[in-house]
Amino acid sequence: MKIIRAILSGIIIWILIFTAFTSMSFIPVIKDSELQQNMLLWIVLIPITLLGLNFYYKKEYKTNGLLLGVIIVTTSLILDALITLPYIIIPNNGNYYDFYTSPFLLITIIEILVVTFLYWKSKVNAGLNNE
Repeated sequence: MKIIRAILSGIIIWILIFTAFTSMSFIPVIKDSELQQNMLLWIVLIPITLLGLNFYYKKEYKTNGLLLGVIIVTTSLILDALITLPYIIIPNNGNYYDFYTSPFLLITIIEILVVTFLYWKSKVNAGLNNE
């Protein structure tokens, strides 16, 4: 496992999620609905996560998908603590507790873990079984 490459994958995914979520705040129909924004995010999260996974597994590493998913999620949560919360959430009357206990965030984390695991199981682990 290459930890630096795994963290870079997490950074790529976080940047794309951040960009997607920020862009949604400019769409008039959904800009005032946290539920609609999150539902749209959950849809675009699949290709975003796959893009980050393609970056990581491009070097043909065989890292367990669940372990990689945990590193990606941890990287994203740290970047949220350092960037998203202090510069976006807190100035808009949010706080760390509400952000990290949000059911929307929990669903997002689970989705990233599931997509990462299934990608590994179908692409990487399947290749190991065929050898």
